Amino acid sequence: KMAAVSAGRAAARRSRRFFDIFVADVPWTVSSKELKEYFSQFGSVQRCQLPFDKDTGFHKRYCWIKFSTPEDVQNVFQKDSHILEGAKVIPQRSHRSKPSAMLS
Repeated sequence: KMAAVSAGRAAARRSRRFFDIFVADVPWTVSSKELKEYFSQFGSVQRCQLPFDKDTGFHKRYCWIKFSTPEDVQNVFQKDSHILEGAKVIPQRSHRSKPSAMLS
């Protein structure tokens, strides 16, 4: 049983880059908890990282989201626009994909 768990972890590690999205223009008032709650409507959010600026005490207005499956990520991009606290946030695929894939 343990072997299966560690094999699963290795597979998850290998495929990690496909799951993450980068979100730009996050409003100052939005917390990582709120981001996680918002993106949970598209699938299972494993992690939400909202970097803070030590100097200002504010977050840097961007975050990374890690989903459980590629389908969850697809769901995010099925939606035309994402509004959080009245402001539009811009999710992008965080791994470098071919430009043609971005246009489709």
